Amino acid sequence: MRTQVVGVPAEVKNNEYRVAITPDGVIELGHRGVRVVIEMGAGVGAGIHDEEFLAAGAELCETAQEVWDQADIVCKVKEPQPSEYQFFRENLTLFTYLHLAAYPEVSVALCEAGVTGIAYETVQVADGSLPLLAPMSEVAGRMATQIGAHFLQRENGGRGVLLGGAPGVRPGRVVVLGAGNVGWNSAWIAAGMEAEVLLFDKNLDRLRWVDQIHQGRIMTLASNRGAIARAVAEADLVIGGVLVAGGRAPIVVTEEMVKSMKPRSVIVDVAIDQGGCVETIHETTHADPTYELHGVLHYAVGNIPGAVPHTSTFALTNATLPYLVTLATAESLDQACTNEALALGVNTRGGTVVHPVVAAAIAEASSPH
Repeated sequence: MRTQVVGVPAEVKNNEYRVAITPDGVIELGHRGVRVVIEMGAGVGAGIHDEEFLAAGAELCETAQEVWDQADIVCKVKEPQPSEYQFFRENLTLFTYLHLAAYPEVSVALCEAGVTGIAYETVQVADGSLPLLAPMSEVAGRMATQIGAHFLQRENGGRGVLLGGAPGVRPGRVVVLGAGNVGWNSAWIAAGMEAEVLLFDKNLDRLRWVDQIHQGRIMTLASNRGAIARAVAEADLVIGGVLVAGGRAPIVVTEEMVKSMKPRSVIVDVAIDQGGCVETIHETTHADPTYELHGVLHYAVGNIPGAVPHTSTFALTNATLPYLVTLATAESLDQACTNEALALGVNTRGGTVVHPVVAAAIAEASSPH
């Protein structure tokens, strides 16, 4: 079998500075006979320079076209942008966050070109956890509270509320929807800032776990429409962290609930890369992160961890590298997919969407309502 080539292009999404591999990752792949080609400057935004990649054994390419043309496996961070569709071809494997339920046009481009698309967010181990989504969920969750605190400042458009309050003054109220990796980390940071924190989830065992760890410092509440409506109306900051693995996030906060919120309160919807869990939400960018609707500030950047690319790059690649090694050293994709977790990551293959949850979500999104 010929030597596999892993290609790492520079990210092109708005203000996305992460890179899909580190020098240590290059060394690990090189030790196994895998060539790694990287676009010049791909790691600069994350504080990793070309010289470090060269010293690790990578080959540098001047253009993205060269990387895509040489690679058997292209490893990225974010879903391909329209400018990258031209590089798609048969017999290419793409390993990245795809979020096809939220970006069905990407699935069309992958299928038309016959690209095998393996999504970080649907790689799933036996206990149901998502090891390649977890590190970025942790970063995004921790940042969500920080972001919310920033936009609650009056000069940034918010109510002028300090989350931790002050002696003799009630702290800000933070409502977190979902107690998964995003929500729990958001609630944890909010509690550390001494805010009043309400954490909602349908899974009572998960809420018990949070309650045991935080010993009542975070108020845990069973999720239902009435309880959420009451909490959202009193919130200074609402953080959306609802996840359906591979599928679109359900709408948890309706437009009527948003209308009931305090003037200049803030919504941070981390679920936006799966369509969002707030009815009034649409995706924003780091360059233009917020908009106001019904007097409420909405923040819905689809690549929140891209704002801290150094931390995020290392957190992500620590998780992805073992799977990338499996992909790059297997005799075939079928052999690689004997790893059951990796097999669940396959979203597109042979011109079709093969992941049932993703396919159902795309079909629902494209059907007339």
